[in-house]
Amino acid sequence: MSRTLRTILAVVFVGIITFCAIILCQNVGKTLRVDVTEQKLYTLSDGTRAVLSKLNQPLKLRLYYAKTATLKAPDQIRFYNNYYDFVKTLLAEYARASKQMVQLEIIDPRPFSDDEEEALRYGLKRFPISEEENFFFGLVLQTQFGVVRTIPFFSPERQNFVEYDISHLIDTAVTRQKKRIGIMSSLPVMGEDTSGYMAQLRRMQRQQPRPPWTIVRQLQQQYDVNEVSTDVEQIKDVDILLVIHPKDLPEKTLFAIDQYVLKGGRAMFFVDPRCFVDTAANPLDRQQSEPVSNLNGLLSKWGVEMLENAFAGDRSLAMPVRMDRNERLQNLIGYLQLTGDCFNRHNVVTSNLNQVRMLFAGALVRSEAADANEEAEREVIPLLGTTSQGNTWSVEGPWDWVRINPERMITYFSDGSKPIVMSYLIKGRLKSNFPDGIEITEDSGEKTDNKDEDAEKPETKTVTRKLTGLTESSGECAVLVFSDVDFISDIVAYQDTVFGMKIAVGNNSDLVLNALDDLAGSSELIGVRSRGNFRRPFVVVDEIRARAEQKHAEEVTKLQAEIKRLETELNQVVSSAKKGQEDLIAKSIVDKQRQLETEIRRTRGELRDVQKKRYASIEHLGMRLQNLNMWSAPGVILLIAVVLTIRRRVLRRRRVSHASDA
Repeated sequence: MSRTLRTILAVVFVGIITFCAIILCQNVGKTLRVDVTEQKLYTLSDGTRAVLSKLNQPLKLRLYYAKTATLKAPDQIRFYNNYYDFVKTLLAEYARASKQMVQLEIIDPRPFSDDEEEALRYGLKRFPISEEENFFFGLVLQTQFGVVRTIPFFSPERQNFVEYDISHLIDTAVTRQKKRIGIMSSLPVMGEDTSGYMAQLRRMQRQQPRPPWTIVRQLQQQYDVNEVSTDVEQIKDVDILLVIHPKDLPEKTLFAIDQYVLKGGRAMFFVDPRCFVDTAANPLDRQQSEPVSNLNGLLSKWGVEMLENAFAGDRSLAMPVRMDRNERLQNLIGYLQLTGDCFNRHNVVTSNLNQVRMLFAGALVRSEAADANEEAEREVIPLLGTTSQGNTWSVEGPWDWVRINPERMITYFSDGSKPIVMSYLIKGRLKSNFPDGIEITEDSGEKTDNKDEDAEKPETKTVTRKLTGLTESSGECAVLVFSDVDFISDIVAYQDTVFGMKIAVGNNSDLVLNALDDLAGSSELIGVRSRGNFRRPFVVVDEIRARAEQKHAEEVTKLQAEIKRLETELNQVVSSAKKGQEDLIAKSIVDKQRQLETEIRRTRGELRDVQKKRYASIEHLGMRLQNLNMWSAPGVILLIAVVLTIRRRVLRRRRVSHASDA
């Protein structure tokens, strides 16, 4: 066989082997996947896998992304291509981990097509690019029973929570029954009794019964809301428990709350060192109970407690109020408007909040009474807090509440050096505050044998019962604690309109709805972690660029200061000429003005040269990196080829020398 034929056959066989290897890798290699990202961006969390493992019906995911339209779009839209690749790959992981229970479909909605019409019908956000092209980037989930859930738009600001959003979408889509919320409160948050007799009595007095709080009416639109008595022995048929301003709860109620949480129930506690919506609050009446509530008896063992007679304060967050119509606005240190860094941006509950108002909120701290051995089994996460200049403060006596004086209260406050936390999320395995149970003493209804005729009322026998329960939780618990009650009331969270309706102020109600939405998910969702950022910064490049800018920073600053000095001197010369010689400007002043203008132009030219050099050095850095990336791979291949060639020649020479010796 000739050498030419052997070469041709070799090339053909190499092509066949390469083609077969590609086909083999495309089919067999689909199951072989390795996530090499630093933060495991494409690896589903255990919580998500648990949600997918419980699916009992097929789901269809439709990812709408106007990929063709982005080719004609500006850079701000083309930026989403990388994020789209990230979301698409993550959704493919969902489909793969669901064992064919989740079907993924990628749709590129073109103008005037059925796909575009469907995207609009499902409520996906549309962003016009041109007269015909629209940009879509959303997700539609549909079950076989016709339930539809959507993510209208994948905002890059929520990229850290994209896994949570998708998992929450799946979990809520397959949950058909409304979540049941139980509200336990010493305040009339559910409104006054509107039974037949009470309603008739109100009408006779020409009064209207007080309606439920606005936040409760909002919850009733999404959940099944019921009232839970403050004298309950067991909490049943409740998915999420809201405990609002719990004042003087009996021990059996505390035990019921304790057992409810340990059995996997979700709970939110609203405690307050000074509740202004407490109708029993009267600082001059010593017989009335104080408008104070806390659950330190429960919460301290779970890792959090509220300081007694202490309020969170921050001078930079204090809001202006007018205590009297004739008085001027004054900052009230107890009325805080939380913004920006006051929110935990790494938690789904508070990540998107912008403004929350708190009225004389308390200070929450990590509890020292908690067992140190339990720290590894739970996580205590701060959600709301002041800035780093926050501090705690307290009033001197009850007279400060008779007429609130902002000027007097600000004297009780001094700036601090660390944030004061006003909300914590506790999740993990918790232990009971009543490991030995409790004993309840109650009347049996039977009369005693006491025949004392002077007694006004016959005595009854009492019996003692013992209640026991779990000593620790078997799974993950989730508890949210807020150190303010007023922030969800109508006086802070809402305001009246001219039409008699109430509208939300800030994100107070959004905070509660976010928390409920998070807790309403399955227990697996509590463990879904925030994902890392799919955009990785060029740390080394940024450092080199910073050094290049720092190299010229001093010279730029000096030239800018010189320009400012010359402009100031020029203004003084011109103003002096206008004042002293309105009709005729002296030749010396004109010469001085021209001289300064020439100096300013020269200095600005030097500044441009320095900035040009700085930009050129940065560009040179970019070219060096580009050339390094461009030539590194060919250089390595060339180096390998040279090494192999040298090795081949050496081996050939050795064989020739051995043959000649033989």
